[in-house]
Amino acid sequence: MANKARLEGGPDDLRGQVVPITPPGQELKIPHRGGYEHFKATTRHEDAPEGRLTVYEWWERTEVAE
Repeated sequence: MANKARLEGGPDDLRGQVVPITPPGQELKIPHRGGYEHFKATTRHEDAPEGRLTVYEWWERTEVAE
């Protein structure tokens, strides 16, 4: 299985992107527009040119602490 994920939900400009999973785990925290978009792993997978990808679903946004 590829160490990449397909993003589902969240901001329009992140939705559908393929991103690396580093390190592999249950959550991705992606810096985006002054905050972080959080995605959780689902049980779903998708075949893509990059290999078999885990689908990660958006679940929340947090702001960067100052």
